[in-house]
Amino acid sequence: MQPNLFSDIKSINTFRISVLLIDDQPMIAEAVRRALEDEKDIEFHYCQDPSKAIKIANRIHPTIILQDLVMPEVNGLMMVRFFRVNKETNQIPIIILSTKEDPKVKSEAFSLGVNDYLVKLPDKIELIARLRYHSTAYLYHRQRDEAFAALEESQRKLHEANQALEKLSSLDGLTGIANRRQFDKVIANEWNRAIRNYSPISLLMLDIDFFKLYNDTYGHQKGDTCLKQVAEVLKANEKRPADLAARYGGEEFAFILPETDKHGALEKASSILNMLREANIPHKASTVHTILTASIGVATMNAERGTSPDNLILQADKALYIAKERGRNQLVVSGEE
Repeated sequence: MQPNLFSDIKSINTFRISVLLIDDQPMIAEAVRRALEDEKDIEFHYCQDPSKAIKIANRIHPTIILQDLVMPEVNGLMMVRFFRVNKETNQIPIIILSTKEDPKVKSEAFSLGVNDYLVKLPDKIELIARLRYHSTAYLYHRQRDEAFAALEESQRKLHEANQALEKLSSLDGLTGIANRRQFDKVIANEWNRAIRNYSPISLLMLDIDFFKLYNDTYGHQKGDTCLKQVAEVLKANEKRPADLAARYGGEEFAFILPETDKHGALEKASSILNMLREANIPHKASTVHTILTASIGVATMNAERGTSPDNLILQADKALYIAKERGRNQLVVSGEE
């Protein structure tokens, strides 16, 4: 069953209207309470001390605030300012209760963010209608914001999942370095970049010497460990963000070196061979050494428009073949055979 991305968002019908009255006169509070007592979907809360109003509002999360305009110690309009700068209450609708109509005061109140203005005490039907209207509008607004937030969160999670999936699909399952699919993608991109930048691009092709004999001697589990160790050596040689070590297939690996000339490629190949020897992986079945060694073919080209990296791969592969033919455990640079 497909999960509902908005399952945590309540239906508008499940919300209860919650009224917070702030007024220093208990008589007004009692009158409002009586007016609302038959409304089963309306909760009534009363605060007589305006200094505690923000704290209470933060705790009960009302859907509407009824507030007296004239209170001891705290000016009603100043109270509105407090609500509007408070993160928890800045969107809650506020209805001002006043003893008289005053256009100037009403104008200032609305400019501060008041939603409605009533002369107290209003008719019961009118009071309830206004409470319902403003609360419902607020709840719809809040629900919309929650829906947008849920959508953004689901999109963020989907993006992260897609990135993780893309990363997994680009890595070799055994060694953890780039797989053949990623190699093909990256070398095509780097080839095109080399064309645009008129820069050289180099490629190393590496083959583990006598790997079949290694597997036959030590077993396939040890063989898998050996492949991982070689991959670690290659990974350690990725010194720049654009460098890419990849498993090309079986015991063959590739190393893409963008913006690298023949001299730089030769240095990198030498570094890999030296580090592999330093890893000191035993290989008693090898005919060239008592430890695991490898052969590397090196190729460098200047990419040209209308061409593909296929020739670069072919040249590196030919150099690798020659290195193996010459006895393995060495590197050969294409063009210097």
